[in-house]
Amino acid sequence: MEKLDYRTDVPIPQPKPGELLIQVAAAGINNTDINTRIGWYSKAVNEGTDTGGATGFDSVDDDDASWSGTPLTFPRIQGADVCGYVVAVGDGVSDARIGERVLVRNMLRTYVDFRPYECWTIGSECDGGFAQFAVAPAIETHAVACNWTDAELASVPCAYSTAENMLHRANVGAERVLVTGASGGVGSAAVQLVKRRGAEVIALSSASKTAEVMALGADRVIDRNADLVAELGAGSMDVVIDLVAGDQWPSFLDVLRRGGRYATAGAIAGPLAQIDVRTLYLKDLTLFGCTFQEDEVFANLIGYIEAGEIRPVVARTYPLRDIALAQTDFLAKKHTGKLVLIPPQVTT
Repeated sequence: MEKLDYRTDVPIPQPKPGELLIQVAAAGINNTDINTRIGWYSKAVNEGTDTGGATGFDSVDDDDASWSGTPLTFPRIQGADVCGYVVAVGDGVSDARIGERVLVRNMLRTYVDFRPYECWTIGSECDGGFAQFAVAPAIETHAVACNWTDAELASVPCAYSTAENMLHRANVGAERVLVTGASGGVGSAAVQLVKRRGAEVIALSSASKTAEVMALGADRVIDRNADLVAELGAGSMDVVIDLVAGDQWPSFLDVLRRGGRYATAGAIAGPLAQIDVRTLYLKDLTLFGCTFQEDEVFANLIGYIEAGEIRPVVARTYPLRDIALAQTDFLAKKHTGKLVLIPPQVTT
């Protein structure tokens, strides 16, 4: 983590026209923060995130090492999750927004003129939430009314929108759904969100976390190293929601029924997988790669929060100065739910 610096001399950013200045109350940690920092998105990398999580990869090509496939600009404040309070507004934004408790949509479309399948990730293409203050487009910053803690709210933007986007794209209903990586931030969100849609949830996780994943709403938890066809039966699942990939990937297609759907937004066990194309076409399967999010995905999440239909699990919080420790713990994967950073609070 030699490139991860905690600084105390960064000036407060100023909102441009159409933007808000947010005092950050809490910011969750996500795989994308690690992946971006270590260059895992580069096509030169073939291993899983954990392999280079602490020290990075020797094989990274800087030209394609961000999630968008373009070079990063430095310095960069990471942090895809921003929960906080509006303290100032730029030109063209009503002063009435000052004081709002807000969440920022992590996949920003304003800066790319709302073109389809294009977006910036806050904390990647622009500075994010690992700071005391952040700026964000006003129209992509949502006021939230709920009794959650700041740490709970900060668990939502990246993990829950990633999970909800996969369900949205795969049109998940009251079906039989397999969720991989179910104890992680996105996986634990997916379990809750799939259950919210009336589905039967089969979760993959380590055996030690079975009780915690069941508490999230899973109907059954299977050890992540199990033989899935032996445990579930070939053609037994309607949908697979996958964050893991890796060597087990072919079995995800084997357990899908004819006409089933597979959606992915991660590959923490390894980005390369072998596919028998005959399985794909003879079973009439549909595969969804899920990054870009339609506007309604994040808006729907705000509605779920305010209706009390979901509630994230916060495993632990850390002061922002302990970001290196927090990311080390994140990579150890001993927790269920989210790890969240709390910046020092100041008076503006």
